[in-house]
Amino acid sequence: MRNIIVGTAGHIDHGKTALVRALTGVDTDRLEEEKRRGISIDLGFAHLDLTPEVRLGFVDVPGHERFIKNMLAGVGGVDLALLVVAADESIKPQTREHFDICKLLGVPKGLVALTKADLVDAEILGLARLEVEEFVAGSFLDGAPIVAVSSVTGQGLDELRARLLELAQQVPLKDTSRHFRLPIDRAFSMRGFGTVVTGTLISGAVAKEQEVEVHPGGRRLRVRGVQVHGNAVERALAGQRTALNVTGAEPADLARGMALADPGRFRAVRGADCVLELLPSAKPLKNRAPVHFHAGTAEVEARVRLLGADKLAPGERAYARILLQEPLLLLPGDRFIIRMFSPVVTIGGGVVIDATGRRYRRGEDVTARLTTLAERPVEEGVPLLVRE
Repeated sequence: MRNIIVGTAGHIDHGKTALVRALTGVDTDRLEEEKRRGISIDLGFAHLDLTPEVRLGFVDVPGHERFIKNMLAGVGGVDLALLVVAADESIKPQTREHFDICKLLGVPKGLVALTKADLVDAEILGLARLEVEEFVAGSFLDGAPIVAVSSVTGQGLDELRARLLELAQQVPLKDTSRHFRLPIDRAFSMRGFGTVVTGTLISGAVAKEQEVEVHPGGRRLRVRGVQVHGNAVERALAGQRTALNVTGAEPADLARGMALADPGRFRAVRGADCVLELLPSAKPLKNRAPVHFHAGTAEVEARVRLLGADKLAPGERAYARILLQEPLLLLPGDRFIIRMFSPVVTIGGGVVIDATGRRYRRGEDVTARLTTLAERPVEEGVPLLVRE
């Protein structure tokens, strides 16, 4: 079965949760406070079997600016973005921030749902469509389907499912042969089972009775049981929403931001070299500026050490070393987001190039080294690392 993760994105009260509920029948607002306030605070999850061969796993994220860090914890493993824009309000601040985050994280494809279409007339709906087309021009959503829907009347839902199916069939499948990694987004205790962790399996596979390692920390756990979308299975594969019943730790020992991996395979690091891109809307970033760093489901405080520059201008890219306050499991190719320390707004992101922590000598051509690792064929990068 083709398992595709769809992440919602959009401003608060534009109908993300209602749309997921209309598509799947699942209310992703699980917290009492979410139901009382009528807004999403934390991540929600649902799934939809479009065909016997295609299953969508929805990650419903909060739209309020105060909960962007929760949104970031859910959007990391997304294959398709479902940008939700209310037809009666059009583009709003968190529409822009969520969209910037999706672009920085390299989400490859997606589509736009114009929600609350039943609340506006044809002229307003047409105007909202034009504004969205202009907003996404030149991005990964340029030319993507824009579907007018109503979660109340059911308008457009069949077309939305059809469009989602078309896109899902175009998404490259995640590689199950790679090493197992599962960023944790929840850890809790379930009566009769014990400790359970959940997350989106971003690479490899995990099976019952397998030993796994927690990063950071190195604690070894045993997997007692595996579930995918609530169903018990022998093995979970990359691209699936996964729950693991584990022994060897209490829920208090595990937290969002940690990751499970093959034992003895990796080590958590306190720094990584990367390509960093600053958003055009951001202020210039000074060398050694403090930031909030988001990767996978983790958020840690960090500093940005620019390599070869004293300042990064808005809209520009540069090589940088991210110096983390706490260790994280980071690998080359991992994408990340940085947010300003205060006020906390998204200012940029990038991709990890090297997590070996190499000490650069005075006069060393750092740019040439990182260019070899970032842009040259692997046949050139591996010998460089072996020599070092």
